[in-house]
Amino acid sequence: MTVARLIDVHKTYMVGRVRVPAVRGVTLDIEHGAFMSIAGPSGSGKTTILNLLGALDTPTSGTVQIGDGTTDGLSLKTLADFRNTHLGFVFQTFNLIPVLTVRENVDFPLQLQGIGNKRERNERVMKILQEVGLGDLVDRRPTELSGGQQQRVAVARALVKGPRLVLADEPTANLDSETAGEIMALMQMMNEKHGTTFIFSTHDPLVMERASRLVRLHDGRVASDEGGNGGRHAS
Repeated sequence: MTVARLIDVHKTYMVGRVRVPAVRGVTLDIEHGAFMSIAGPSGSGKTTILNLLGALDTPTSGTVQIGDGTTDGLSLKTLADFRNTHLGFVFQTFNLIPVLTVRENVDFPLQLQGIGNKRERNERVMKILQEVGLGDLVDRRPTELSGGQQQRVAVARALVKGPRLVLADEPTANLDSETAGEIMALMQMMNEKHGTTFIFSTHDPLVMERASRLVRLHDGRVASDEGGNGGRHAS
């Protein structure tokens, strides 16, 4: 089952009076349960594609489809509602709210969406925190955690809503290699346990090695696609 699709997507930015193409005619089908990395050097378009899939940006032309809907022509409010309902995000800088505890950070997206009462939300939050190995740290604040622990909180926060997709932008960039390996193993376990689709933007070889599908970009185009339907191809 296809959970997301890019169809002949182009994205061009204006820098002053200069048109800068970031993505040039990318077409990708992303299957439910994928554990997929989008890789390439700086300027290759990988973060732009993640932003397009995350409804943080809209294409100049082409179609971005998540599930049965597209992001075409949606208002900013509708896009925000779409993100809150269907997507989870993991960032390289963790993006935790420093004044909130671990429990409160993970509960925040549920409150934002009005999901459940306090007891139901707490059960859901505690269950996911136990799964990511933080059940005994729920009352600590982000400043009292290591980088790896903060990223585990971010993973829990991304997963607590049961999203269609989790989008992770350079999730290991601020972690040492051992901790990065632990975080990737955690996300792989969650992918296998819950069937959650993960898409990474990365230039980290560790992330690429863990991925079941690796899409390489060059100058805004797909250079190779290994592990997807049909195996590897070059364009």
